[in-house]
Amino acid sequence: MNSAQHTVPSGPRPMKPPMKVSIVVAVALFLVLMAINQPLKTGSAPQGIVSFQLAGTADQAYAIIRSWRENGLIWAQMSLWVDFLFIAAYLAALLQLTRHFTRDRPGIRERKVARWVRALFITAGLSDVAENIVLLNNLSPPTDSMSMTATILALIKFTGLLLGVAGLVIIRAARRHPLGHS
Repeated sequence: MNSAQHTVPSGPRPMKPPMKVSIVVAVALFLVLMAINQPLKTGSAPQGIVSFQLAGTADQAYAIIRSWRENGLIWAQMSLWVDFLFIAAYLAALLQLTRHFTRDRPGIRERKVARWVRALFITAGLSDVAENIVLLNNLSPPTDSMSMTATILALIKFTGLLLGVAGLVIIRAARRHPLGHS
């Protein structure tokens, strides 16, 4: 056999087409959501739909809805429905990115971290879906229980995404090969 056939590629492995597509779709949908969010930014909702996600009480949610007026409610509903597509896209992209980052990391520690990272991303995605359902139901009329539930789900989502991304950094920072031979 030729020794060239047994060489290990030295550079980073290229992304597979499905991962590229899911990243492009996730970025495109994120940009659409950012555009939809612009008319939702008001004095009562300085962060637009994110302010509504974190309202916490019926009074705060109602103040935000009032500040959006009738036209804003249409944008809010559109944002929540488009977000369902975004959830699928970002979840696919993050799960594929986790697999991509662990392809050349055969260690037990890296595999354990990758399992936790995937669980965090899935938890974040499921929380995001549940949050959108709660928010759609909290548009008319808002209640304290729905507002608080949406806030808790949003915090679970943001925490899962943040910790998952931190896990990806840990996976990539792990050495590919030990420094010295034992």
